[in-house]
Amino acid sequence: MKSIDNPLDGKVALITGAAQRIGAEIVRLLHHTGMDILLHYHRSHQSAERLQLELTSQRPDSVRLVQADLLDLTAVNDLVQQTTVWKGRLDLLINNASSFYPTPLAAASETEWDDLMGTNLKAPFFLSKAAAPLLRETHGCIINLVDIHADRPLSEHPIYSIAKAGNAMLVKSLARELGPEVRVNGVAPGAILWPDKEMPEGTKAEIVSRTALKRAGTPGDIARTVLFLAQSAGYISGQIIAVDGGRSLQQ
Repeated sequence: MKSIDNPLDGKVALITGAAQRIGAEIVRLLHHTGMDILLHYHRSHQSAERLQLELTSQRPDSVRLVQADLLDLTAVNDLVQQTTVWKGRLDLLINNASSFYPTPLAAASETEWDDLMGTNLKAPFFLSKAAAPLLRETHGCIINLVDIHADRPLSEHPIYSIAKAGNAMLVKSLARELGPEVRVNGVAPGAILWPDKEMPEGTKAEIVSRTALKRAGTPGDIARTVLFLAQSAGYISGQIIAVDGGRSLQQ
């Protein structure tokens, strides 16, 4: 039974791309509130297993792993079916999984287009479609991880920026399509985690200098915003919150 002070206790979340980085931080925080987590991963099997072990040692059978390539729509539909088989309900879908890498216009390929559009736009759309009946039953919500570059394109990343712009419109479109039963919102991170590939310190410093707060954020900043939207924002839908230290104020 969920407590009045902890309305997420006993509810179920499906989080994509959740084995590492921001996704893993979201998993930990939502698990701490009492939610059970269907944790999706693609290739990060060891990281997913470690996170599952960490959290199920605190509360047995509270995290289930599911591996899937989100470019495969059959696998996307199966994610929702596995949620039903496991817990019989779904209260929160977080579309976090994302591909990110440069695609300079002169060298951009169709394969890169299909991958970036697939993970950042196509998969969230069809996963939301598959999850909608369950979310309507529970008056649940969807939260997309967008990007501040949905509004202001990132140099040499045109396909990624286009895909995230579509993701931002997906938030607004689904909020209209799924209301009043289901709320749909987004979180747009700024300088939170640096890319896995090495980035020069000077580049990092230049990015941070563009923020109003003059510092990088943390995965916890994103996770806490996700928690707010899931737990305390019952009259917010169709909105995207930029968590960027004020970087989007830069002209």
